[in-house]
Amino acid sequence: MSSTYPSLLARTQRFRLGRPQRLSLTPDGRRVLFLRSRGGEDPVRLLWQLDLETGVERLLADPLAGENAPTAQEQTRRERARDQGSGIVDYSFDQGVRVVAYTVAQELHRVDPWTGDGERLPARTPLTDAVLSPDGSAVAYVHSGALRLIGADGTGDRTLAEPENPDVTYGLAEHVAAESMDRQRGHWWSPASDRLAVCRVDNGPVATWYLSDPARPDEPPTAHRYPAAGTANALVSLHLLDRVGGRVDIDFGWDDYEYLVAVVWDAHGLLAVLQNRPQTVLRTVAVDPDTGRVETIAESRDAAWTQIVPGVPSRTASGALVGTADLGDTRYLTVDGQPVTPAGLQVAEVHGCDGDTVLFGASEEPAERHLWTWTPGTGIERVTTRPGRYSGIRAAGTTVVNAATLDGHAVTVSGRTVKDLSVPSPSVPLVSLLRAGERELRTAVLFPAGWQGERLPVLMDPYGGPAAQRVVADRDAYYASQWFADQGFAVIIADGRGTPGRGPRWERAVHGDRSTSLLEDQVDALHYVAGKHPELDLTRVGIRGWSAGGYLAALAVLRRPDVFHAAVAGAPVTDHLLYDTHWQERFLGDPRLDPDAYRRSSLIDDAAGLERPLMLIHGLRDDNVYPVHTMRLSAALLAAGRPHTVLPLPGASHMAPGTDLLTPQLRFLREALNIH
Repeated sequence: MSSTYPSLLARTQRFRLGRPQRLSLTPDGRRVLFLRSRGGEDPVRLLWQLDLETGVERLLADPLAGENAPTAQEQTRRERARDQGSGIVDYSFDQGVRVVAYTVAQELHRVDPWTGDGERLPARTPLTDAVLSPDGSAVAYVHSGALRLIGADGTGDRTLAEPENPDVTYGLAEHVAAESMDRQRGHWWSPASDRLAVCRVDNGPVATWYLSDPARPDEPPTAHRYPAAGTANALVSLHLLDRVGGRVDIDFGWDDYEYLVAVVWDAHGLLAVLQNRPQTVLRTVAVDPDTGRVETIAESRDAAWTQIVPGVPSRTASGALVGTADLGDTRYLTVDGQPVTPAGLQVAEVHGCDGDTVLFGASEEPAERHLWTWTPGTGIERVTTRPGRYSGIRAAGTTVVNAATLDGHAVTVSGRTVKDLSVPSPSVPLVSLLRAGERELRTAVLFPAGWQGERLPVLMDPYGGPAAQRVVADRDAYYASQWFADQGFAVIIADGRGTPGRGPRWERAVHGDRSTSLLEDQVDALHYVAGKHPELDLTRVGIRGWSAGGYLAALAVLRRPDVFHAAVAGAPVTDHLLYDTHWQERFLGDPRLDPDAYRRSSLIDDAAGLERPLMLIHGLRDDNVYPVHTMRLSAALLAAGRPHTVLPLPGASHMAPGTDLLTPQLRFLREALNIH
């Protein structure tokens, strides 16, 4: 493949543009709403509706005009959600699906899904997090940190909760909730549409960090509230606000439970999930909306940490509480506290309840994730069969299946395929999945197309962190890896201890030490594959990665230069003290109580030992892994007289920019490994 492929990969956002996304089923199961752009290089999302009875797909809303420059608050929301698209940001509809509210260019719009008639509503702008009430009468949204309410007909725009000072917001998720707890929301309607549960966030105790763009010296630095490990978190509280100004404050005992993990308000009442600062206790409480009193209805404890599972808790139509439990080597689905799934089936996510049927995602083999259902009396049934990674939604007996396999991607419902307008990749990854060594490390291996057995240098391409797996039965995971393979590498990707999908004990094996087992597993996978393929040249081994993978790449050349001969570390976490509280303290504890765990995992003290070529890449607008990580490691390397390469990315965040970053890495690796 030519050097234009990396640019195409960037422009198409890894061939994902043009795919249907953010799918929703109407409660009667007859229509699917979703966002999709007009083509594979078009990032502007439009709102569509598929009628399952007629098969007719109809455009409901087209942004038409160009997007306004996003505010700092909107940029932050997109970064937390890893949202690189534009056009329609999000949408919501009422229980009867008579009206759909959506936001575009940080403005509020509505559309009739039957007639297609729509209009812009005169809400305050710029706004974010707009949600239509279940009865369709009003939209709650956030503007300048205030929670506001406007009628769905465009009348009666007013403030429900006004910040008391610039450090306070109402209706938004704080940094650690959005980045580390998978909670993007900060307000929730009651089923009766008469009240809202609303987060109040006071960022006053949180340290202020600044980001500036050296390419734009005329612009002032941007201030962010960032709670680094061992420092103060935002003060988060939950309040019940009615539509005429009444307010009930909820007392969770915040001194013990610092984190608000989730809020669920359904026909059976209001639930909240709390977690203590050490993350050893996860508690689900029922809230009395009239008094604010709470009652514990479920609790899990673990000496290392309690795991947050997306979609939990939820409740069936009959009121049964759906959750998970970590018992031994298995993460079970539970109903009213009782495990209902077998040992070895690892529950990853609950996609929702349809009547008394629970739809969930779970793995028997870590590289795959299938859709399953549980129903009283019937038990569990597997919905999907082909190897792949599946997600889905279900309503009124209709299930939408989002399938990602090694053969491609498709969204299907009731025998119909939702149109996919993405650009086909000119290269199909040629990936082999295997189990490496005595720990059966899930490993992917890719060779150049047309490879005839000639000797090849090796490129390790891991992530290695607890947030995601890289070795999966999904073609999307391997486009960049196959490109590197086609440039003359044997590419090896290994998921070691700590990665998801293999059960609680496997995940918690990294507790207290983020470095030793991670590196051991990469070395073991490399040697196992080399034992199977003696054509691999172990005198020329490179490693590349981003974020946690960037940390692992830098760790490899610093601590095992006998094995790894060059590294490209993108957005690496080099000093774990500089990452956020909820994420880091889960694995390494509170540095105020156990600083040694952070020292063992830090790369800064290893700088003087660098013997191999190292490239550091970092976006200068990265408010997740701040550029200080790369700057401090670079400074330590310079102080030790260790040459290295730094590639700064002006204006770029933690998400990969829409430019070719693969070619500079390839050139560096070829020179470092003496490949001609």
